[in-house]
Amino acid sequence: MKSRYFILSALCTIASIGLSQAQTSEVVRKDSVKVWGECGMCKKKIEKAAVEAGATAASWNTETKVLQLSYKNDKTDMVKIQQAIAASGYDTKDFTADNEAYNKLHECCKYERKSPKQ
Repeated sequence: MKSRYFILSALCTIASIGLSQAQTSEVVRKDSVKVWGECGMCKKKIEKAAVEAGATAASWNTETKVLQLSYKNDKTDMVKIQQAIAASGYDTKDFTADNEAYNKLHECCKYERKSPKQ
């Protein structure tokens, strides 16, 4: 009888550890990053790129140039999101859009490119 109780107790402990690990792997993170851009058209493209890269919510402020994000850390991360934004033509804090992507932007969307130190 004692061995059955011990085995049952061990199984419950193992199950609760597995459940807590599963819950922590799906943490919703909130983060922000500077993204260069100019207008409302930029806002739509930047937010769309972030969502397509896995963000659950994205809101870019045209005045501050700061993108507020929410994302599940088991689905994406800041590197993937910033790479997607750079691929759409917009420089971020950590990634620079290539010239080809930048040159495809509408004329009103062309911003002053960031300096390497920013």
